[in-house]
Amino acid sequence: MKPRYTVALDAMGGDIGPDVVLPAAIKTVNKRDDVRLLLVGREEVLRQGLASLGAAESDNLQIHNATEVVDMDESPARALRGKKDSSMRVAINLVKEGVADACVSAGNTGALMATGRFVLKTLAGIDRPAIISALPSIEGHTHVLDLGANIDSSSEHLFQFAVMGSMLAQAIDNIESPRVGLLNIGEEEMKGNDTVKVASQLLSDSQLNYIGFVEGDDIYKGGADVVVCDGFVGNVALKTSEGVAKMISHYLKQEFNRNALTRMIGMMTMPVLKSFRKKIDPRQYNGASLVGLRGIVIKSHGGADEIAFENAINIALIEIDEGVPQMISSHLESLLSERQPD
Repeated sequence: MKPRYTVALDAMGGDIGPDVVLPAAIKTVNKRDDVRLLLVGREEVLRQGLASLGAAESDNLQIHNATEVVDMDESPARALRGKKDSSMRVAINLVKEGVADACVSAGNTGALMATGRFVLKTLAGIDRPAIISALPSIEGHTHVLDLGANIDSSSEHLFQFAVMGSMLAQAIDNIESPRVGLLNIGEEEMKGNDTVKVASQLLSDSQLNYIGFVEGDDIYKGGADVVVCDGFVGNVALKTSEGVAKMISHYLKQEFNRNALTRMIGMMTMPVLKSFRKKIDPRQYNGASLVGLRGIVIKSHGGADEIAFENAINIALIEIDEGVPQMISSHLESLLSERQPD
């Protein structure tokens, strides 16, 4: 079967690099013969890595050489200007050139955002791209943005984030009119700073299904399909949820291993525990979209394992299938033309 989707993988990015990317890529193409993955990175390293896993290049799994690597602590400016043949830059270039439909990277977030914005450019009407991902909730999941791309966002930026988040939720979850909430320290209109108050008014005057202010616990309780905030707050919320999930898992394991009786109880409840762990497992939600770009770029967690990275690849495939950038662009003009920026 001729591959229908082509995804460029930054095979050198992240804390672990090829040791995670290659197994995840192999699993993906073994499951789906309609996918071609381009492994972007140092050719010799990747070829040896595939051989050690008993795999080799094929129509569905190809190596694309790139001689440089962006370090996780490297400044975005240095990565952008000084490493034009990095695995990250080359992978994004492949999207720009139309060779790949999307790029997935676990690399340096700042460098990925800067490179994506420089190479692919932003959609008309969007000042800044944002990072959006799904977090688990009682109702299933909640899309949250921005998760770290913009630590100082204006009211106008928050409005644009809401537009992009609503369009992505509509495409990914097939929701006709996603409920959009604005993260605040309370639901009352008088609470919050001037930035969120002005943003709330902009959203109230728009055609979006804006439900007003929401608090942090509403992300996990459900009630909103999209929660909007600036990148500083969003990144703290994301890392907090990951930490809480690990803490719960740690204490459950500790308690069930306390003695013979608790170990027996643990064995009896294992199916329930496995189901619970899967629902809150951060790996199942790995893969954040850099929305607002003229192409699909997915950010994987830097320390992602192969299960998590495979999930990030799957997010890219969904966005390709739904044509997310095109969908956002097609709805953007009418929503943004309702009002003029202050």
